[in-house]
Amino acid sequence: MRETNFIIENNARHLWHPMAHPAEMQAHPPRIVNSGEGVEIVDIQGKKVLDAVGGLWNVNLGYSCEPVKKAIRDQLDELPYYSTFRGTTNSPLIELSYELAEWFKPDGLSRSFFTSGGSDSVETCLRLARQYHKINDQPERTKFVALKKGYHGTHFGGASVNGNQNFRRNYEPLLPGVIHLPAPFTYRNPFNTTDGAEIAQAIATLFEDEIAFQGADTIAALIVEPVLGAGGVIVPHETFLPLMREICDRHGILLIADEVITAFGRTGAWTGSRLWGVKPDMMSTAKAITNGYFPFGAVMISDKVAHVFESNKNSVGNIGHGYTYSGHPVGAAAALATLKETKRLDVAANAAARGEELLAGLKALQNKHELIGDVRGKGLMCALELVSDRAKKSAAAKDVVQKVHDATYDAGVMVRTSGANVIMSPPLIVTAANVQTILTALDAGLSAAGA
Repeated sequence: MRETNFIIENNARHLWHPMAHPAEMQAHPPRIVNSGEGVEIVDIQGKKVLDAVGGLWNVNLGYSCEPVKKAIRDQLDELPYYSTFRGTTNSPLIELSYELAEWFKPDGLSRSFFTSGGSDSVETCLRLARQYHKINDQPERTKFVALKKGYHGTHFGGASVNGNQNFRRNYEPLLPGVIHLPAPFTYRNPFNTTDGAEIAQAIATLFEDEIAFQGADTIAALIVEPVLGAGGVIVPHETFLPLMREICDRHGILLIADEVITAFGRTGAWTGSRLWGVKPDMMSTAKAITNGYFPFGAVMISDKVAHVFESNKNSVGNIGHGYTYSGHPVGAAAALATLKETKRLDVAANAAARGEELLAGLKALQNKHELIGDVRGKGLMCALELVSDRAKKSAAAKDVVQKVHDATYDAGVMVRTSGANVIMSPPLIVTAANVQTILTALDAGLSAAGA
């Protein structure tokens, strides 16, 4: 690698960053992360901070997980790549498909389709949902229902079901036939209530009304995150997802659980669907499946959906979809090692325990800092919503949010900001002491911004 001065001088000059304005990145170059160890990262100036972002919701086992690194090295020596398109496959992928069927058995999911990441997994779910209905002689079932504030990646299908304007506006027109329902959000919603159960019921009523208006036989699937992540860590009432599942069943609509973030323990349960006692028809996964060490994803498919495809006797059941890197052998080897370590360390239990500590600490900070309008979270996915006026719920100014971010970093912790939200999704191996470090640094960041 070239010398430090060269790296700093060329930062953002030739590289466009995802989810950022190119001009802003050139005016304010991003932090350069040079190394990672345990739950900490080190920037190019040598400053070490606790990574409360967990990479991007995905480094559940931290940056020093040697079994996963070894699996990648060994597989590179054995078979660095081969296609899994019709006619060829590889050994680690076959083993992984078996292990995933065992892992997701409580969710009723037994088949897998492999992808390169979360957006790919969502796109695959949407495509397979439409194809499922075509095989069932219901070709008019093409529409999708999603939630405002939901996030489902950046492909045209995923962007179309996304519920956040900033992922949609600059790329419209998007996929037609997408219906958005309100988010199950107790802090901001159109129902004039903070009662989660009332909100869940109100959304269910709107869903039923929309089905009646559109025609049930035109709707392919409902796609939801069990806990909404990028939209601000919105935790639904426990009745919400079961209500959605029942409505889908009654009207022949598939339920797609987008668990790119929530699968593999982040909510304190092994899957977000399991957290709410619901079995989806398909589930999109990625991120933590390889601990972020290799771009990889898997769509998990229920017996019901699998039976329809596998019983088909004509070309309608042929899957004309896939990616060059679907089922990459190095990714499969990384996933196998990650699953083993994830289970051995029982990170879901740790996420539940540390998540309770983090949420309690954030609520204590809310009592101290007027800047915090709302605190929410489940397991190790938590958020603060910053406001300029608590009574009016006015969003905090961009420069104030940035000041919180920068001062928190200076105090030793990396957090993520999105709009007026400060989001935390640390590795699932964090300790109680790590949680206290996060809270202490946030206190310093909030104090600096409020000064």
